[in-house]
Amino acid sequence: MKSVNITYFVHGTTTDNEKGIATGWSPGELSELGRKQCMELRESIRNKGFDVAFCSDLKRAVDSAAIMFRDSVNIIQDRRLREVNLGDLTRVDSKKIDSIMLEHINKPFPKGESCKDVEKRILSFLNDLSKKYPEKNVAIVAHRVPQLALEVLINKKSWEQAIVEDWRLKQPKEWKPGWKYELEK
Repeated sequence: MKSVNITYFVHGTTTDNEKGIATGWSPGELSELGRKQCMELRESIRNKGFDVAFCSDLKRAVDSAAIMFRDSVNIIQDRRLREVNLGDLTRVDSKKIDSIMLEHINKPFPKGESCKDVEKRILSFLNDLSKKYPEKNVAIVAHRVPQLALEVLINKKSWEQAIVEDWRLKQPKEWKPGWKYELEK
């Protein structure tokens, strides 16, 4: 059975992350710490043999991918990898978003989208990935909710489980690079 090996990276820390603001579809700006995280990660993944890297088209992910994979692999931007659209709740306190995330699994954020909407985008992306990159080692640089969608789609977790078990809720000021997934065709 052909599979795609995926390593998923969340973009580096942003100025909004440091202020506790939920960025949503706003571009976001890497902080000094975020740039440092990406440079350090670049060194640790240098010899991982990625065939291609995909990233969200939001600035914070594009900038992270550019630092991580500069001159080593082709980087393809894909808007399906965007964070959940928080609509009217874009740029509010991130603790508020954390506290209501379970309410927005099926119900869109006001003038935004739901977690299930993100899941549909990620499923479309994964379908294309399995057709175009079988047996490849793929890196993805994106955001929180798309990564939770991989937990749902590949690891077969419920949305409730993926949200409740999300490490970001336990360590909101931490940054963790690299989750491994195997997408079987």
